Amino acid sequence: MRDTRESRLLLVLLVAIAFALITVDIRGGEDSPLDGARHAAASVFGPVEDGVASAVDPVGNAVAAVRESGDRHDRVRRLEEENTKLKQRLGNNARDRARSAELDKLLKTAGAGQYGIKGAQVIGIGAAQGFSWTVTIDMGSGDGIRRDMTVINGDGLVGRVTTVGSSTATVLLAIDPDFTVGTRMEGSGELGFATGRGDRSLHVQLLNGKARIKKGDRMVTFGSQADKPFVPGVPVGKVVGVDPTGGDLTRTLRVRPYVRFSKLDIVGVVVQPPRVNPRDSVLPPKPAKPKPTPTVTVTANPSATATSPAANRS
Repeated sequence: MRDTRESRLLLVLLVAIAFALITVDIRGGEDSPLDGARHAAASVFGPVEDGVASAVDPVGNAVAAVRESGDRHDRVRRLEEENTKLKQRLGNNARDRARSAELDKLLKTAGAGQYGIKGAQVIGIGAAQGFSWTVTIDMGSGDGIRRDMTVINGDGLVGRVTTVGSSTATVLLAIDPDFTVGTRMEGSGELGFATGRGDRSLHVQLLNGKARIKKGDRMVTFGSQADKPFVPGVPVGKVVGVDPTGGDLTRTLRVRPYVRFSKLDIVGVVVQPPRVNPRDSVLPPKPAKPKPTPTVTVTANPSATATSPAANRS
């Protein structure tokens, strides 16, 4: 529309009419003469407004959902990071507690045998210098470690040092087929030689073919001259099988070692032998045998329950 005098007059007239209608509607309240027109307009334009609102609301909801989704993703990521850190902390604490317990057990064993030891950690496992069953520890010549020193842990005999570097050393495990150690039976003192057989039980040859041996009997190291490579009294294992003699001069035993070689972590290298042979004192105490439960038998006394004839008459 062109801006002319007539158009301006028309605009002023329409504005005046609009104000007049508003005034009439307000003064009329519920009885306003425009109430019918308002309802008619609502019936015409209401569906259009609903359609527009239904078309616009999903878009708004989608935008809000995307925004909230991003916030939730950030919260989930932060929670996952916190959970990971917590699990690592708990895992480290559990490992520290296990190592502390293992070290305490090692120190008790060393104290019982009066062995002077240096604690070390297993840092490698596998073939080395031609041996099949070996581990590497994190101590070497710089720490006073020498070849042919006895290696123990809290359970008993681990092996002997075979190769020494400046900061590491190789330990031949007692289960290696090339490993042999002199043994002494608990109590009887029967002597023998234990040989490794890999992941199977140790093979022990007793010098006395007529020795009385049974399952559960225990043995310790006999010791070597000048305490190298083995100090005496270190727990070796428990008898799990006794082969028949068959008239042989020796007797063969199958012995389960005390040490769990698949879980080696903290070990001790014996750098000072005991002054006195500890013999069987390093072995753990035997479990107490359960006491038999006494059986009480109650027998009825006929004289106490019988009724005398005199009592019946009275």
